[in-house]
Amino acid sequence: MKKLIRVTTIPLSMNLLLHGQLSFLNQYYSVLAVSGEDKNMTIVREREKVRTSNVEMERGINIIRDLKSFWGLYLIFKREKPLIVHSITPKAGLLSMAAAYFANVPIRMHTFTGLIFPTKTGVLKKILILMDKVLCCFATNVYPEGQGVRQDLLRYRITKKPLKVLANGNINGIDTSYFSKDAVANSVKSELIQNLNIGSSDFVFVFVGRLVNDKGINELIYAFIKLLDSNDIENFYSRGSLKLLLVGPLEPDLDPLKADVIAEIDSNISIISVGFQEDIRPFLAISDTLAFPSYREGFPNVVMQAGSMGIPSIVTNINGSNEIIKHDQNGIIIPVRDHIALFQAMKKMIVQSEKREGMASRARLQIQVNYEREIVWNALKDEYELLEKMLQM
Repeated sequence: MKKLIRVTTIPLSMNLLLHGQLSFLNQYYSVLAVSGEDKNMTIVREREKVRTSNVEMERGINIIRDLKSFWGLYLIFKREKPLIVHSITPKAGLLSMAAAYFANVPIRMHTFTGLIFPTKTGVLKKILILMDKVLCCFATNVYPEGQGVRQDLLRYRITKKPLKVLANGNINGIDTSYFSKDAVANSVKSELIQNLNIGSSDFVFVFVGRLVNDKGINELIYAFIKLLDSNDIENFYSRGSLKLLLVGPLEPDLDPLKADVIAEIDSNISIISVGFQEDIRPFLAISDTLAFPSYREGFPNVVMQAGSMGIPSIVTNINGSNEIIKHDQNGIIIPVRDHIALFQAMKKMIVQSEKREGMASRARLQIQVNYEREIVWNALKDEYELLEKMLQM
């Protein structure tokens, strides 16, 4: 059987971003998953029933370690002789596309799941742009995850190669039967609410993701504090208390939050931080609105996951988010880095309950129609088969 190698920088991405997809593709190709080795790759092996191989890669730039990772990838590609190497995430893309080129892999695909450089400045921005340009030189085929990413690649002239968005964007789609409020037992929701000390009448905003600066956590905390301190808080919300539920790891070494924000998270009883959770569905199921004020994304899974569970979202006007959310239809779109606009949107979600409920019902339908995972998986399989046919011509 023809071999397909999928590569991600860190094993967590392989586990979460390609959930189920590797098993699907393994019906048509002999799939090898390549990333670092930890419990996530153990999960991938057992769940997806595919082979895995260990190559440690880092998100940051480290010339010595990056060369070691490149060599490890090259040796795997030479040994396996795959038909296709397909990478996602930036560092994996650069290293695997270069290694696959020198290993004479015929089809070298990279999917841009999000671009880092548009939000950076100075020398760092120039370096990141150069890295993406080099990546594209080594790749035979380049795929933006959504139309917003595609426009950025064109605007910055990253490559002259065709840029094709598969399906409606997103790398894996959503299993809407799994991400459904009906899939979470009432007993599970009741126990979670009790454990988190959330009242049955409380209004819950939820954020899911890494607790870092560029996810807009600083603005989210400032907006929520303003919401709590608002003079008319009792007038526009008398049903219960307000809660902010943070689901995700704090990563102080990569992109740290402001000190006062960290202190607020630690001390404010209305802010509940639960860290990384393998199953986020119960936390979404007990929430009223997703607040996701990120500075940059490719095509954020959590916005689709929340929509699939019938939860409207407040998102910033960035790539991916503004493709999933249609303003005032299935959520609210606000400017980036604007905690006042975020405060106003959060207040609107509370006050206009009927409008919020309408957004919630439309949110799930929109995901079912556009982002059901079978749509994405079949589009990817069809693309592999097309490239193979073109190779034979």
